[in-house]
Amino acid sequence: MVKARCTWCGTDPLYVRYHDSEWGIPCREPLALFELLMVEGMQAGLSWITVLRKRANMHAAFEGFSPERLAIWKKRDIDRALRNPGIIRHRGKIEAVVANARAHLDMQASEPDFFWSFVDGAPLQNRWQHHTQIPAKTPQAEAMSKALKRRGFKFVGPTICYAFMQAGGLVNDHLTSCFRHATAGRAKRRLVL
Repeated sequence: MVKARCTWCGTDPLYVRYHDSEWGIPCREPLALFELLMVEGMQAGLSWITVLRKRANMHAAFEGFSPERLAIWKKRDIDRALRNPGIIRHRGKIEAVVANARAHLDMQASEPDFFWSFVDGAPLQNRWQHHTQIPAKTPQAEAMSKALKRRGFKFVGPTICYAFMQAGGLVNDHLTSCFRHATAGRAKRRLVL
């Protein structure tokens, strides 16, 4: 029997695996949330499938997206990353990952539940029947974006923040016809690399 899925994932096996095992499934692990936000920022202006195909390389190149390791990166580390053909080579985005690591460390110390505070600690349950109903941003994403920017984060506009909220399961934007809609909040999240 074929499972009904959200239409955006198509039939590409990598996309389908990401949809089924990660997208929209709540993530509460701070390091995983940081990585997800950084990857969403790297996606700006590109297709998500491009990011998925490079994600394992980015995970390795950015030292597992460890904020502690990234926070001490110097110009030579950024230059090394820019020579890596396996990742998205955009100086502004790479510099943003480093700056965001520093900002994340400061934020995590005082606000460990920062991201989930925008949805009162529980995933928002949407009931979209068609992909055209799903917004590109919401008031919560706009508030998150402003709060992140005040803390020194870069590449965190409201559209990126909403995509992050969708991917991290802070909102359930699986279509009601998708097999994941009813189970996203109870599913076990598995990283697709």
